[in-house]
Amino acid sequence: MESIQTFQVSVPQELVDQLDQKLSLASLPNELEDSDWEYGAPLADIKRLLEYWQEEFDWQLHEARINELPQYMTQISVNGFNNLDIHFVHQTSPVESAIPLLFVHGWPGSFLEVAKILPLLADTKDGTEPAFHIVAPSLPNFGFSQGVTKKGFSLPQYAEVCHNLMLKLGYTQYVTQGGDWGAWITRTIGLLHPTSCLASHINMIGSRESPNPRHPSEASSLTPSERAGLDRSAWFQTQGTGYSAIQSTKPQTLGYLLTDSPIGLLAWIYEKLHDWTDAYPWTDDEILTWTCIYAFSTAGPAASIRIYKE
Repeated sequence: MESIQTFQVSVPQELVDQLDQKLSLASLPNELEDSDWEYGAPLADIKRLLEYWQEEFDWQLHEARINELPQYMTQISVNGFNNLDIHFVHQTSPVESAIPLLFVHGWPGSFLEVAKILPLLADTKDGTEPAFHIVAPSLPNFGFSQGVTKKGFSLPQYAEVCHNLMLKLGYTQYVTQGGDWGAWITRTIGLLHPTSCLASHINMIGSRESPNPRHPSEASSLTPSERAGLDRSAWFQTQGTGYSAIQSTKPQTLGYLLTDSPIGLLAWIYEKLHDWTDAYPWTDDEILTWTCIYAFSTAGPAASIRIYKE
């Protein structure tokens, strides 16, 4: 399609060497005895990841694997802002009745979230399940999409980018999947473009226990899994939202750390991968690849957290 180019990730060796040099000079803090995850990412975990990053992790190998994905780049117009170069994965299904699906990530995610399910979404299993054309963009300020240099780029603008990308690909009607910020962005798309966005699936739904139940039996009728879910939500509100307070008030200050220190960036992201993914068995390679997507991102890792302030 005109003005849409194929894309391959190609991080300059100079940047890889610079990151390696910073890792060699890294200084780590001490920690309190028996603190485990109570105070944040444990020192033993970060030491292990630092050693693996220096001695075994091969960015070029993972870059080559990423480049097995069908990636593209195009310019998308945004009202009130300059045109933006948007990177995206686009896998079409051979099934004629396939449904266009817009897959939107959040923070600290990326387009990589779609990689493992691409084969499943294209396959109809002999017609017993729907098939999908998948579009998974790097949001502006994330991954290999262009960064924004003006204030005011918020949910409506992210939604406009995603909607205009779908239209440019010829998908005038589509469904969406959103996680984290992707949930907010795709719901915004549904509100702004209801004739195009026909259905939305989200996997971030916050819930809190009512301080004033309508009936005394309301609290006692909860199942063990419902109680565990509410307890987890309560924990998050009191113990897990410090990052959001910082990123939504002073993202520039935090941005110096995330940009200059790969270990600081790793620890900041790793804590969330641990806390937010229901005991998913992350490998060290996966953790470091996710971190490198931010370290080598077009706009830099500081740009990705400005969405909280905007």
